[in-house]
Amino acid sequence: MEEQAKAQETQSTEKAEETKCACSPKGLMKIILGVVLILLGLAAVIGWWSDLWTLIKGAIGLFLIMAGAITIAIAKE
Repeated sequence: MEEQAKAQETQSTEKAEETKCACSPKGLMKIILGVVLILLGLAAVIGWWSDLWTLIKGAIGLFLIMAGAITIAIAKE
C-alpha cells in the first residue's frame, strides 16, 4: 500500500518537473535577460577597470580596520 503511494507521488513529481520547463516563453525571456545583464556587467567591469582598481585599493584600508576591530571583539570574549 505504501509502495503504491510512493510510486504515485514519484510519478506526480516527475510530471510537475516536466511542466516547469525553462523553454516556456517566460522562462526563455528570463534567461535572455540574465545573459544580457551578465554581458552588460562584464562590459562595465572591463570599461571602468582603472576606476574599479582604484576603488579596491582604497577599500583595503577600511577592510583591514574592520578585520582588526572584529579580531579585538572576538579576543575580548
